[in-house]
Amino acid sequence: MTIEKNININGKHHKPILLDVFYTKTEKPKNIVIFCHGFKGYKDWGAWNIMAEQFAANNYFFIKFNFSHNGGTVEQPIDFPDLEAFGNNNFLKELDDLESVIQWITNNNKYKLEANSNSISLIGHSRGGGIVAIKASENSKIKKVISWAGVSDFGSKFPNGAILENWKKNNIAYIPNARTKQEMPLYFQFYQNFKAHENRLTIKTAVQNLTIPYLIIHGTEDETINIQEAINQYSWNSNNQFVKIEGGNHSFDSVQPWQENFLPNDLEKVIKHTLQFLMK
Repeated sequence: MTIEKNININGKHHKPILLDVFYTKTEKPKNIVIFCHGFKGYKDWGAWNIMAEQFAANNYFFIKFNFSHNGGTVEQPIDFPDLEAFGNNNFLKELDDLESVIQWITNNNKYKLEANSNSISLIGHSRGGGIVAIKASENSKIKKVISWAGVSDFGSKFPNGAILENWKKNNIAYIPNARTKQEMPLYFQFYQNFKAHENRLTIKTAVQNLTIPYLIIHGTEDETINIQEAINQYSWNSNNQFVKIEGGNHSFDSVQPWQENFLPNDLEKVIKHTLQFLMK
C-alpha cells in the first residue's frame, strides 16, 4: 500500500490545504473517495488513518484532507495551533477547499494510472456530511455521496436571541474544547457568511436536488447530532439509503488519540456498509 502524507496544495483562501492519499499501486485507475472531517476535526483524528487504509485495501484511491481554516498548520496538522484561522472559517471556505481537492486530483498527472477522476465519491463526517451533500448537488463529477453522522441543517446550529446579539456586539464568541482545553474563537463573519448564502447552504435543498445515490449512516445514540437529522435527510430524496448503527455514538466509538492498530467495532460496521454501497 502507498501512503503519502501531508501533501501541501493551494486553496482559494490564502492558506494551504494538507491532504493524504492512500492507494494500492496497480497501474489501473481506481475509483476515488474523498473524506471530509467535521467541526473541530482534522484528517488524522482518531482512527481515520486506519479507516483510510481499509478503503485503499479495497481498491479505492482514498483522499482525506484538512480544511484550510480548520485550525491546523503545515507544521502541526494535528489539533489547533492556529485559532485565528479557526475563527475565520466558514461553510463557503470549506466548499471551496473541497472543490480545490477535487480539481487537484482531477488534473494531477502523477496519479493518472492509479486514480479514476471520472468516478469520485464523497464521504463527510458530522458537519462534513452537510458539506459533501451540498458539493455533490453542485458538481457533476461526484457519482455517490455518503453522510456519516451528518448534520441536516446548518442554520439550526446557530444561536438566537441574546446570545446572537452578544456575538454580533463583540464580533467573537468562544467554543470550549474539552480535550485540548482551548477556548476556540468563532468570529461573527461565520454567521454573516451563512446568512448571505443561506439558499446555497440549505442542506435540505441540496439533498432534494441530488440525482445520484446517497447513503446516510447514523448511530442511534449519537450525542452530538440527533438521529432525527438522519431521518430528515432520508425523507428528502427517494434515492437515499439509510443505515442505523444500533447504539452507535457520534464518532462510532473512535476517540482521539486512537492508540490501537484496529478499528472500533462500530466504525468497522460503518466502513463495511459504505464499501457495500460504493461497490454496487
